[in-house]
Amino acid sequence: MTSQPTLSKGGSGQTSPGHHGSGLQAGLKNRHLSMIAIGGVIGAGLFVGSSSGIATAGPGILLSYALVGTLVVLVMRMLGEMSAANPTSGSFSAHADRALGNWAGFSIGWLYWFFWVVVLAVEATAGAKILEGWIPAVPQWGWALIVMVVLTATNLVSVGSYGEFEFWFAGIKVVAIGAFIVVGALAVFGVLPGVDSDKAGLSNLTGHGGFLPNGPGAILTGVLLVVFSFMGSEIATLAAGESEDPQRAVTKSTNSIIWRIAVFYLGSIFVVVCLLPWDDKSIAEKGSYVAALDSLGIAHAGQIMNFIVLTSVLSCLNSGLYTASRMAFSLGQRGDAPKAFARTNSRGVPMAAIIVSVVFGFVAVFFNYKFPDSVFLFLVNSSGAVALFVWLVICFSQLRMRRIIQREAPEKLVVKMWLYPYLTWATTAVIVFVLGYMLTDTEHDGRETVLLSLLVAAIVLVIAFVKQKAGRGRSAAGAPAEAEKVSAG
Repeated sequence: MTSQPTLSKGGSGQTSPGHHGSGLQAGLKNRHLSMIAIGGVIGAGLFVGSSSGIATAGPGILLSYALVGTLVVLVMRMLGEMSAANPTSGSFSAHADRALGNWAGFSIGWLYWFFWVVVLAVEATAGAKILEGWIPAVPQWGWALIVMVVLTATNLVSVGSYGEFEFWFAGIKVVAIGAFIVVGALAVFGVLPGVDSDKAGLSNLTGHGGFLPNGPGAILTGVLLVVFSFMGSEIATLAAGESEDPQRAVTKSTNSIIWRIAVFYLGSIFVVVCLLPWDDKSIAEKGSYVAALDSLGIAHAGQIMNFIVLTSVLSCLNSGLYTASRMAFSLGQRGDAPKAFARTNSRGVPMAAIIVSVVFGFVAVFFNYKFPDSVFLFLVNSSGAVALFVWLVICFSQLRMRRIIQREAPEKLVVKMWLYPYLTWATTAVIVFVLGYMLTDTEHDGRETVLLSLLVAAIVLVIAFVKQKAGRGRSAAGAPAEAEKVSAG
């Protein structure tokens, strides 16, 4: 079992022991962190998965997004409180290790790593499909390989090159959604010429069966469909450890998450359900955003959206590889992964952690092409509920970490969770409720996702406790010998 760290006065705690290399370096600029924070909440799932949510809940999907958005804001506030006090590349895993014990940090760290290496395969395949449609001469597997190799090289060069790529990827996403919201809103209010006024308008919110055409229960089903598109909000807290001013970066990203979710998620979905009736066939056939652009009479709407989705996919791949490698680095630092993971080169890049993460990503891509309906389906479903597990661990960690920070370094409480501890407990209860509700969902594979994720979590927990017990055994075995040395001296 690793010793429990104390709150460092210096901040990030990123310097590795000498034999591990030079440690992570502050290669991310403030503009990188700002865009990583903004782009982190805009995943490809927003563009791709929203149509099924609209079909399920109608305009009421806005309430589903609002509920999950509120949940994410609260969880990120808790994480922001802990990360501002002690920024680290391990983020919530390192906080769980400190607050709940090594078993918690070990388990959630490896589960999170597993989640992102599976995401690498999902996103690489999605990007390859788009690229193959544009240039069919290169097979889909070839495009997946090219995309993975290029972004691996980017991450291996330096953290600054990751930040620069992500700055532009996220920038394109932000500009695209911002333009979509502005143009769409003008059309909804009848200011934009050339739009079919019979379809666009606020009346779409209540027409066609009402605001909740499938009943209030559809809001919860909608929650299950949209909750996973919010994963990635926490990336800014992992990246903050490699920034020029970690505490400022965490504080800024935490305070701005409310408007980021309100604008990019609620704003864009509001425009979609106002531009078209929720039951319009084109939403299911083309996808919600493509159908909305088509209704505005914008030429090549499908290709424009494919470009935006590809940018989101590349952004997610870039950040996924970065996030998985930094979590592996943190686990290596704490003795919960091979020591090689915690070694960095002269540029502060954890090469072993990156290479191992991308190798597993390549293996997952292979499974996606060779066994899509068996092995890969198991991987996707068994990592599906990890987002909720991470949020749950953040809640429990914050409950204990607040007391630790107040006792050891109260001046570091620059970000505070609102209405502590009541709102933390309420958030915990909602997450548990969502997990419980998923067990009743057979139509959208919710039950299978939770059960398989719990199975993988149970396996990781067993490994954590066996490792912890073995560590205690070694300590106990070494104690008499040490005592003998002392007495002999």
